[in-house]
Amino acid sequence: MEFARRCQSPLGQRLDKTGEIAYSPDGSRLAVAGSIGTWIYDAKTGVELDLLIGVSSVAFSPDGAMLASRAEGLDGRDSTVQIWDVATGQLKATLTRHTDHIYSTAFSPDGTTLASGSGDKTVRLWDVATEQLKATLTGHAEEVNSVAFSPDSTILASGSDDKTVRLWDVATGKPIATLTEHRDSVVSVAFSPDSTILASGSYDLTVRLWEARTGELTATLTTYTSRVSSIAFSPDSTTLAIGGGWLDGTVQLWDVATGQPIATLAGHAEGVESVAFSPDGTTLASGGYDNTVWLRDAATWKPKTILREYTGSVTSIAFSPDGTALATGAGWQDQKVRLWDTRTGQLKTISGGHEDGVSSVAFSPLGNTFASAGYDNTGGDSRYNRVRLWDAATGQLKNALLGHTDSILSVAFSPDGSTLASGGGWENSRGSWQQDTGIRLWDVDTGQLKATLTGAPNSVRSLAFSPDGKTLANASGYGHWGTDGIVQLWDVATRQLTATLRGDGIPIKSVAFSPDGKILASASRHGNSGTNVIVVQLWDVATRQLTATLRGDGIAVNSVAFSPDGRILATGSGAWDTAGIVQLWDIGARQLTATFTGHTDSVSSVAFSPDGYTLASGSEDGTVLLWNLAPPTDKPPQVSAYDVNQDGIVNLVDLATVGKLFGQTGEGLLGDINSDGIVNILDLVAVSTHLDDTTTPAAPIAHRGHRPFFPTPTGVPITPQTVQEWIDMAHMADDGSLTFRRGMANLNALLAMLTPAETALLPNYPNPFNPETWIPYRLVHSADVTLTIYDTKGVPVRRFDLGHQSAGYYTDRAKAAYWDGHNDSGESVASGVYFYQLRAGDYTALRRMVILK
Repeated sequence: MEFARRCQSPLGQRLDKTGEIAYSPDGSRLAVAGSIGTWIYDAKTGVELDLLIGVSSVAFSPDGAMLASRAEGLDGRDSTVQIWDVATGQLKATLTRHTDHIYSTAFSPDGTTLASGSGDKTVRLWDVATEQLKATLTGHAEEVNSVAFSPDSTILASGSDDKTVRLWDVATGKPIATLTEHRDSVVSVAFSPDSTILASGSYDLTVRLWEARTGELTATLTTYTSRVSSIAFSPDSTTLAIGGGWLDGTVQLWDVATGQPIATLAGHAEGVESVAFSPDGTTLASGGYDNTVWLRDAATWKPKTILREYTGSVTSIAFSPDGTALATGAGWQDQKVRLWDTRTGQLKTISGGHEDGVSSVAFSPLGNTFASAGYDNTGGDSRYNRVRLWDAATGQLKNALLGHTDSILSVAFSPDGSTLASGGGWENSRGSWQQDTGIRLWDVDTGQLKATLTGAPNSVRSLAFSPDGKTLANASGYGHWGTDGIVQLWDVATRQLTATLRGDGIPIKSVAFSPDGKILASASRHGNSGTNVIVVQLWDVATRQLTATLRGDGIAVNSVAFSPDGRILATGSGAWDTAGIVQLWDIGARQLTATFTGHTDSVSSVAFSPDGYTLASGSEDGTVLLWNLAPPTDKPPQVSAYDVNQDGIVNLVDLATVGKLFGQTGEGLLGDINSDGIVNILDLVAVSTHLDDTTTPAAPIAHRGHRPFFPTPTGVPITPQTVQEWIDMAHMADDGSLTFRRGMANLNALLAMLTPAETALLPNYPNPFNPETWIPYRLVHSADVTLTIYDTKGVPVRRFDLGHQSAGYYTDRAKAAYWDGHNDSGESVASGVYFYQLRAGDYTALRRMVILK
């Protein structure tokens, strides 16, 4: 069986060491660096737009098209620079000359140069177009923490642990000045937008202001009782925002002209690691060690949006029976239980937790209650050893079940929802002190203890009821150290132990019944000879015999879950701060079918949604990821009449097809939606009413947050003029019905989508290229368009008269200007740098490109 998948949504994140934040140049997006990648948010609404997995640092290019990040190199350190395409999330280039961690990256304002500061005590300058190293700037005696370009791109400032700020000539790579007033590490540098001032923030509790050209010290701002971590100028250069590191959770605002404080903004529970103004100056963003990002109104300094995420590992996850909610539990750093809306990815409620972290969560079969279990690492204080029952609608505590005398590691509801099983034992990494390993059965309605099952030799790591509710399975044993683990089967009615399954001396961490109750899966890590080998064992429940062992190179399996149809087994793996993986196994073939990567730490829990289309994985990295699994394709497609080309979705191709067939008459015509014998505006409005309807179960999922690519059949291009003509015709035929109102609304929305906000010349792709490239652009108004290619001396190489073109997007390969690398005489041009200029009416723009042969 094949699986289509993508990371559908992260439901939580933990900010990494840097917690860096950055606005895109147009102010529409906010990038937040987290533990597994960089989240891209809508800067106005705070809604998440995208996740770039593996991106751990944020620096936008001036046109907003690229993002620079640091990544792990062959030396095991974050010593490489990666350049990403923001629109597609694809890696464009990897730059590999540094020999130690990279702490800061910055694009020059003219977009030609990328600077990177490193623990190898150097600053390196890279040519963005060719991706080649331009210069290595040496002189710092310690790590380089921060780099910043002057607004005119001619000067680079760098701050270092050697307590100095250095100014460099970007063109020559030569030093201009060394500023030595700081008394501790310099961690942040920034030029004022008006180019007059350079600010530097230091661990010496000061921010110093320097004359940008000469390096003369003009002011010293004594700021925090804790270290300065980040500084940012407002776009008008009048205000300086300063973030306090580690202990001080405030942002301080200073008047640049007078050097006097304006305000102190509290809110973060811990130190502020990064601050940034939006390009229009209306919003101030701050990212803290408390794993929140605050967006404040720059007029009132009051919070507009707070992006709150996890502060600790995700230990357990569970879907509600209807699949619309996901419960997650967090470890000792956070201790909370959260409910998420799986349709929107939004947090629904936060419930109280457990004093030393949440170990397990489970929904009742009716979905109205969920249970949580917690750790107690306080030496056996029984006041903390409770199972808690929560109202799934309100998040309010319904009951606390007291009886365990040590940590509770697992909970599971019986299929009829009347009984809750809980198991525990001391979760100690040294493999000793295990206490209270009894399994308790509770009456869910009354909260009363029904029975205690004794006999587990070690901590009860996992519990699972059989689908008929007659058998309870438990996994017993420690998972991190080679203690022998077993699976025990209990008769729920008689409370008797009926079987003990020994897994070849391996520590067992998770158990799960197949939906038909015939197979029991147990998962663990085999530790022979110091190697890590994934082991999943499949047991025949009726005969109690081991029927299969699924093995593969990897790391400890922490969780197993069957898909609702029983054909697939999901495993979550990882140990000892290794990158976590999620794997899918075909039960019938006993083979591995898919491996999902993205978590940066161990995967502690996996769960299928009730329809089997979504798999959730929770990790020690503080995130929950939702993975989209392709729906089954064995059902015949149910094609809608509005899906004219029957490709599974009603979209612009169907509109264009109807438009192409306008005026045709006859019986059974393609595009005659209302079957009146003629293809006309009535049929087009009907299709418009159902735009974006999915008409078959296997239809592709839309990638939200990106302008869609509009394929067009031969005959009728989808242009603003075409859509306006359709709207005019629809007005004349409007009968006042709901169908017409909806169709007109969709056509007007389509017209707005097809009309760019401004005329723009965009970067060519690919760049560098050989032998061909495409040059995209946008037109806000109709215009006569020409494109001219120049060499570096300004001599025209090739001219394209593109004619009179309508307003619209000329961005895909079918519409963008195309150059095959030949001049006007038909000769192939040499390798090197070239420039292309677009003229459209009064608009003129120039960009550069590179040919590499």
